[in-house]
Amino acid sequence: MYRAKWISWGSAGLAFAILCFVFPWVNNAQKNIGSSSNEWRVADPIRYENLSVFPIVSRQSADTAGFATLDEGLSAGEVVISEGGAEMIRRSRDGRPYAMPEQRGASVNQLVLINRGSKPLLLLAGELVSGGKQDRIIAKDRIVPPGAAPLPLDVFCVEAGRWSSGVQFSAGKLMVHPSVREEAAITQEQDKVWAAVRNGTAAAPPTVPSPARNGGGSGQTSQTVTVTGSALSDVIATEAPTQSYAKLYKSQQVGVPADTFADEVQRRFDLATAKLKGESVVGVVVAYGGEVAWSDIFASPSLFQRYWPKLIRSYVVEALVRPQSNEQPSVDDAREFLKPLVGHESIETEPAIYSLRQVTQGKYVEQELEALRPVEITLHVLKVHRAS
Repeated sequence: MYRAKWISWGSAGLAFAILCFVFPWVNNAQKNIGSSSNEWRVADPIRYENLSVFPIVSRQSADTAGFATLDEGLSAGEVVISEGGAEMIRRSRDGRPYAMPEQRGASVNQLVLINRGSKPLLLLAGELVSGGKQDRIIAKDRIVPPGAAPLPLDVFCVEAGRWSSGVQFSAGKLMVHPSVREEAAITQEQDKVWAAVRNGTAAAPPTVPSPARNGGGSGQTSQTVTVTGSALSDVIATEAPTQSYAKLYKSQQVGVPADTFADEVQRRFDLATAKLKGESVVGVVVAYGGEVAWSDIFASPSLFQRYWPKLIRSYVVEALVRPQSNEQPSVDDAREFLKPLVGHESIETEPAIYSLRQVTQGKYVEQELEALRPVEITLHVLKVHRAS
């Protein structure tokens, strides 16, 4: 955090020190991301039902065109993901056989990935890959360079109960909702990932139930689309007996209100951000009821837009399964949420490829993914107020 050095400077120097200490965030929540001079600010929220989305906007942008996303790579056939031990995975980018150091059978928590494209591949925790013996999600943010050896890829299963069928995966084009994503990226325990899928949310119910809304106030409508635990159980029993994440949240009992909810949030988001002058959206802070809970920030507006369709649906699904609340956070609350953490720090790095830094302070966790080549650039910042 920011620290003031109190020395005998006289009244002018003391006033300057106070300004440096008290107002490090007065200039619209500055943060280094993408480049050392990149600054952003928190804009007014878009609100609908129990969801508040605060756009994070910037006048600057890093060059992120040189990175491919998971969905882009899988859809173009430039990225191949298979179960471990699959014969097809033992081939290089140009199709030649590639000797793997160890051949093993399929594993729940590890797949094998080859990046045959010409760009580094960006992976985010919580992205869904569909197929194989079970649907999986990416376990952590990371970068996979082009032309590298077949990569043992850490994953978590989000389809308990099925272990059959094919070996190759396709783009799921889904990001699991924050309660599941939190367990994958931070807790990193398979049982808790399954529990978050099965129960919908890791958030505790409020101690005092909020009264039902009658509409009005900031364009709100009454909360009528909450997905209960019993509804999820019914869907599991009738439509998704293997607890497939995609089936759970695309069912008629769940998917229709999620789509309607997401479309309305998107409409309001587009209207609000269309008014920006000389600024573009690089991320969002997300709140459920009065709790500021989550943020995703990217190095450029274009990179944010490539993930936004998946992200908005994930936030909506979380809103559907969260306890109801009439509370609404302010822009100041969102700015406060984004203040740098001071706590336990850990860094995972793959030399000359990427660095993943995590800081934990109480129930707050921040992760920063930095590409180390061809230039050092912070591609993605995730911040979480842990619900579990």
